[in-house]
Amino acid sequence: MAERRVNIGWAEGLHARPASIFVRAATASGVPVTIAKGDGNPVNAASMLAVLSLGVQGGEEVTLAADADGAEAALDRLAKLVAEGLEELPETV
Repeated sequence: MAERRVNIGWAEGLHARPASIFVRAATASGVPVTIAKGDGNPVNAASMLAVLSLGVQGGEEVTLAADADGAEAALDRLAKLVAEGLEELPETV
């Protein structure tokens, strides 16, 4: 299983708009990805409700994980999005 630990780069954390950006990117990755707050239980990263339920604040650490073909590249892209608080996922990361 591939994992990335990353601190949230959005000042407002994973709430509303940033969560929406993240969920769209996780869904578009084509790889089943989970996200966990700290050492908490992982949730489906493609589920808006699940991501919002984590209550992640800006600067807090999350763990992204996936276990499928393409997991390493997908997690690298998602980790960059989250860490830098980007508005959208760049095509080339």
